[in-house]
Amino acid sequence: MCRISEDVAVAILKKGKIYEVGGAVRDNLLGLPVRERDYLVTGIPFQELATLLQNYGRVDLVGRSFGVLKFTQFAGNKKTTFDISLPRKEYSTGVRHRDFAVSFDPYLPIEEDLIRRDFTINAMAIPLEGGELIDPVGGSADLKNKVLRMVTAQSFTEDPLRMLRAVQFAARFQFEIEPATFSGITEHAALIATVSPERIAEELNKLLVRAEKPSHGFRLMQKSGLLKLILPELEETVGVEQPGGFHMYDVFEHTLKTIDAAPPTLHVRLAALFHDITKPQAKHLTETGATFYGHEKTGARTAVRVMRRLRYSNDIIENVKVLVDRHMFTTGVTDKGRRRLIRRVGTELIFDLLDLRRADVVAQGRGGSTADVDQFEMDIRGEIESRSPFGLKDLAVKGNDLMSEFGLPESPLIGQSLNYLLEKVLDEPGDNTREKLLEFARSYLANRDFKNSATNKSGETE
Repeated sequence: MCRISEDVAVAILKKGKIYEVGGAVRDNLLGLPVRERDYLVTGIPFQELATLLQNYGRVDLVGRSFGVLKFTQFAGNKKTTFDISLPRKEYSTGVRHRDFAVSFDPYLPIEEDLIRRDFTINAMAIPLEGGELIDPVGGSADLKNKVLRMVTAQSFTEDPLRMLRAVQFAARFQFEIEPATFSGITEHAALIATVSPERIAEELNKLLVRAEKPSHGFRLMQKSGLLKLILPELEETVGVEQPGGFHMYDVFEHTLKTIDAAPPTLHVRLAALFHDITKPQAKHLTETGATFYGHEKTGARTAVRVMRRLRYSNDIIENVKVLVDRHMFTTGVTDKGRRRLIRRVGTELIFDLLDLRRADVVAQGRGGSTADVDQFEMDIRGEIESRSPFGLKDLAVKGNDLMSEFGLPESPLIGQSLNYLLEKVLDEPGDNTREKLLEFARSYLANRDFKNSATNKSGETE
């Protein structure tokens, strides 16, 4: 991500000082790509800073009460927005995530601002005018040693969301949480209930998408007591064995390994998280092991319920629901069966479903092959490239065609007729022509009229 322009930095430095702070400093020291850049300005009052920046871009005073503004600079067709803040102190006023008061002061030493932050690795600053790294609590040493450490003992009571951020950072950067910090998480885990569902989901998303192995974070959540409070449904899978020779791990460990093996796409990794979520309830012991019949259906319903609780978008929920519901598909199907699967899942999700299956097989821990999935993918790509019909939009006739051809009014019968035609061409894609479909439709409608007439006559004689 680009930095704030030199013109802006020079203008600020004429009246005060400007520092890069937070995650950008951390990621730069780790040699990682910088996703976003935040700045801190000292020596310039808030309104004066806002007026100055208006000469170089757009200023939004969205965080006026916190001493924070958003500055958007424009370069050609590209625009970049930065958070620019004044030094501040925060005071806890209660146990909830939003229960705090903020006091900002342009003349507060930057060190005072840095020590209010969550972890030492986020409490560093770099002066844009040049000079040494400002590191009042040893963040650079902790980066070097791959240690995550809270800045103060009050870190988690001041902001309980930091507990989830801790496990997310530990997984993303493959750091160890130092003992006192982890003890603090365990001690205050119950406070996570005071954090809004949206904020919890935001941290879960970062864990799922940004960590190469999110499993590390979920294990820390389970060990600390956070998991049973955030995702009690996943906690219930801990220790649930899967006898029968197909799985090496219990349901919890298998789930975590599936997440790790899945592509880092949010809806796919969420589907991996939920794909076996109701196996504890579906488990039925047999002479040769155990069965889990129907867990994909109940799992899809549970996934929807949990994601609604965490306020996920409808689009994400629907995608995850489809993937979980269909993850037990078989590759040993006919051409017709393959086309029906594509229809039910959709061309937008079908390859995500295959990736979920591959991850599921890898996570069984038995060295299973995914060659059948690879061949299935080649066959599916062939179907799509041949423009086989998979949905109503692919039919050679539309509802208006049926209404015009047969003098039908707009009614549910139109949709029923189109669904019938789709079933016909799923069996025989070559029949997807206007002439053939109108022939099928004529027969279908005539048969319906005959059945309705027979039913009515039968009713009259009674």
